[in-house]
Amino acid sequence: MSLDNNWDVKIYIVTWNVSTKFPENLSLHKLLGLESSPSQDTDLPDFFVIGLQEVNAQPQNTLYNLFKHDMWTQKFKDLLKERDYVVIKTEQMQGLLLSVFARRKHLLHLRQVETEYTRTGLGGIWGNKGAVSIRLNVYGCSICLVNSHLAAHDHMLEERINDYDKIVQEHKFHVKTKETIFDHDYVFWFGDLNFRLTGEATTSAEEIRAMVARDELKKLIEKDQLLLVRRERRAFDKLQERLPQFPPTFKFEHGTNDYDMKRRPAWTDRILYAVKENNYRNVKLTVEQTSYKSHPSYNISDHKPVTSEFTVKVYEDTTERTIMFKPIELWSVGEPNTIEYVIPAGFEESNADWIGIYREDFTSLSEYLAYEYTETYKEKQHQLNEQQQQHQKNTRTVQLTFSENVNLPLGVRYQLLYFQSTGTRGVTGLVGISNTFAVEKRCPSPTFDDID
Repeated sequence: MSLDNNWDVKIYIVTWNVSTKFPENLSLHKLLGLESSPSQDTDLPDFFVIGLQEVNAQPQNTLYNLFKHDMWTQKFKDLLKERDYVVIKTEQMQGLLLSVFARRKHLLHLRQVETEYTRTGLGGIWGNKGAVSIRLNVYGCSICLVNSHLAAHDHMLEERINDYDKIVQEHKFHVKTKETIFDHDYVFWFGDLNFRLTGEATTSAEEIRAMVARDELKKLIEKDQLLLVRRERRAFDKLQERLPQFPPTFKFEHGTNDYDMKRRPAWTDRILYAVKENNYRNVKLTVEQTSYKSHPSYNISDHKPVTSEFTVKVYEDTTERTIMFKPIELWSVGEPNTIEYVIPAGFEESNADWIGIYREDFTSLSEYLAYEYTETYKEKQHQLNEQQQQHQKNTRTVQLTFSENVNLPLGVRYQLLYFQSTGTRGVTGLVGISNTFAVEKRCPSPTFDDID
């Protein structure tokens, strides 16, 4: 980690229980703090993190998700691709959905991306409650993003605390020294945490609604279960939160801003954070929360969405290595194509590295059109002798041939992306991007039969 090269990164987080609704005919500009036209946007964040709960997970939608992003992620992607954001990763467990978008300029500096999930519904066998997470290195710092949906109802406080404990204990990553949530430099934990207000017997739904109408939020927040369990160090005490200055976000009549009096209003939807300020010698990590608000104009759900913006300090990773592709002049469709790339000294290949072909304007790292595992990966199927192993530690040029069966449409430009990967559901990072190239289909050579 370099002290000299540090800069601020802006992260915009959304949490919203969408109550199984779909996003058709829904404008998401205001939710993301965007203008209607990209040319009017100012001070865009480096990352958008979208955490949703109760996404419709019916079988027909699950089948749809096998072939493309779920409808919510697709809706956000359609909006953000106009501003040159790329989907880095999406993780879904039934109704829990977490997506991370990054500005294209950061792609080569997002390493060791890994997802995890923990079920807490029905004693841990059902995924309607629990957490999904994405961890990644952003330049020289590690960040863990956790989207959770905890046990519901006023009287289920102990179950919520148990859910939190289970998630903390069972979330295990495969990155050295960053195996658990709180091993990370920065943690952002958000979702429908479902904490309610104390005094169920003494403070009715109508009284809470009246206190909100009188703008007595400071008095009301003192009854908040999450605030109380944090003070008692029973759960979420490793995290910080700026206390909400917006009205309770649950529960509303669908399509309105009127509280549903069948439930006592509560701040169920929250965004918390943690930073290990002194995790590195002579380096201080910092996080500043610059906004924390609800968005009452969105009324398709019985919850209001909540957003928060953060500015975090990151440092250069001096150990970061990048694969360099040799220029690709032209790609011939229907023929084998051999590409060359340079592996720098000190680069540690994982056991399932691969190279994918993408359109030049790709908007998600999952949009590869074809891929090949690297030659080094194939070589590792056989035992290397000592001399070969030493050779692999030096800078070297490697060739890889793509099959003639790779069929790329004409009239579009493409790029190659090199991924360092430990395998399916493993740790992955984009570590190389080629120049753009065109494709052509050569005319077949004439044969004797073609000659009169």
